Amino acid sequence: MITGNGITRTFKQRGGVLGSREVPALRGVDFAIGRGGAVSFIGESGCGKTTLGRILAGLETYDSGDLVINGTSMSGLSHRRRQPYFRAIQLIHQDPYSALNPTRTIHQTLAAPLALRAGQTGRPRSWTDERAEELLALVGLDPGYVLPRYPHQLSGGMRQRVVIARALTVDPEMLVADEAVSMIDVSMRLGILALLKDLRERLGVSVLFITHDIATARYIGEGGEVYVLYRGQVVEQGPTETIIADPVHPYTQSLLSAIPVLHGLERPGAERVVPVEAAGGGQAGAGCLFADRCPFSTERCRSETPVLGRDGDTVQRHACFHPRRRSVIPLGVGA
Repeated sequence: MITGNGITRTFKQRGGVLGSREVPALRGVDFAIGRGGAVSFIGESGCGKTTLGRILAGLETYDSGDLVINGTSMSGLSHRRRQPYFRAIQLIHQDPYSALNPTRTIHQTLAAPLALRAGQTGRPRSWTDERAEELLALVGLDPGYVLPRYPHQLSGGMRQRVVIARALTVDPEMLVADEAVSMIDVSMRLGILALLKDLRERLGVSVLFITHDIATARYIGEGGEVYVLYRGQVVEQGPTETIIADPVHPYTQSLLSAIPVLHGLERPGAERVVPVEAAGGGQAGAGCLFADRCPFSTERCRSETPVLGRDGDTVQRHACFHPRRRSVIPLGVGA
């Protein structure tokens, strides 16, 4: 079990006539990811979801709050003592082209972490070659073809599968997939998504999927949870199907309203929500962060800060003073 309690992260932006300023990336984010679970973080670019993924993978620090991995708090632990915990959380990079060393064959890329793993578990060196072949087969690649080759000799989809195989070399408990299919050919995306879903079911590995694509979050997160992030704050959270079929926060509704409609096969949702302003600085200080862009905001929204919780009969938690279910996703012509 991995939980985050009130995770905050602020960056300093330098330059300009006004000098440096602080930019909040995460504002007290809470989350929980169980063994074998699937959680998706969705939101616009700049909402903080990648920062959160990097914190989970141990590549970024947090300012306050607490990250707890299998009952152990990471706060206050030295870098050396944190390493075994973060090793169990592996990041699948967005760009498979830059994630692999171009001067190393795939065999060399997999052999290094496997040799370390063999030393940790007391296995013979011969195990590394056998395990490399097993992992490549597990991710749907032909070991005989792939192992002697360099990254530039493989397609984008094959490279991403190698990246996933490398993540599996240390027997992780969770994979953090940050826009894992955004930079590969459209025809190969479904295969990668199906692979991640299969690994979750077969190996019991948890998957944290970071994306702005609602459709991929729905596919990967089946039976899991969705967290909707806006400017570093969770504004809606709940079961995947509930969030997509019955969103109550206007920001979530605006994200779902942007899903393309297959003309002739679908019709737009009857109550589509369009923000009244483009993304920008938005509301600062007290009040809802989405108030300036929300078409339903009131004076209360601008003066009081909504707290994430349940209101009435909603299954999901939300941070909105005026929650209301709206039909926003595209529906089949006959539906």
